[in-house]
Amino acid sequence: MMRVKHAVPLLLLPLMIGGCAVQHEPVSVLPTGEVRTLRMTPDLQNHIHTLESALIALNPSIINPQEARAVAHDAFVYPMYLAKDWDLTWPPLVHNTLRNANQRKAGLCVDWTRAMRARMRDKNLKTFDLYWAVANKGNAWLEHSTLVVTPKGRPMSDGIILDPWRNSGALFWSKLKEDQKYQWKYFEGPG
Repeated sequence: MMRVKHAVPLLLLPLMIGGCAVQHEPVSVLPTGEVRTLRMTPDLQNHIHTLESALIALNPSIINPQEARAVAHDAFVYPMYLAKDWDLTWPPLVHNTLRNANQRKAGLCVDWTRAMRARMRDKNLKTFDLYWAVANKGNAWLEHSTLVVTPKGRPMSDGIILDPWRNSGALFWSKLKEDQKYQWKYFEGPG
C-alpha cells in the first residue's frame, strides 16, 4: 500500500513539469516582416480594435491612428507566432522552469519584452514611445518585465502595458496605473 501512495505523485510529475502545450491561431511572418494570422476570428478582431481605440485615447491629438492599429495588431498577433516558435507551455511558471533548464529556447518575461520591443521598434513609430517596465526587481521568484507603450514624450506612468507572458502568449493589456497585479517601475526608456 505504501508503494502505491508514493507512485501517484511520481506519475503526475511529468504532467507538472511538462505543462500543457499552448495553442493559438496559426500565424506566419511574411518576407516583408508582416505578421499575419491565417484565421482572423471576430473575437481577435474585436480585441485588436479595443486596444487600438485605447491607444488612440491616450492622446488623440498626437497618436497616429494607423500606428495605433499596427501596434494593436502586432501586440496580439506576434505573441501567437512567438508561442509557436518557442514551443510554449502553460502555465508560464512551468514554461519558465523548462526555459531555465534549457528545454526551451525562449519564453521568460524578459524574452517576451525584448521580442515585443524589437517588433515595435521595427515599426519606426513616430507617435509612440516604448518603455521597459519591471516589477519586483531582484526577487528571483516574482520579478517580471513587460513593455509599456505611451504617447510620444509622455512618462511611462501614462502608458499601456503589453504583457503576453502573463497568459502564455495571449496578450494581457491595461493602463499601467490600472494593473492590479504588479507595481511597475521604470527599467529602460526609449532608445
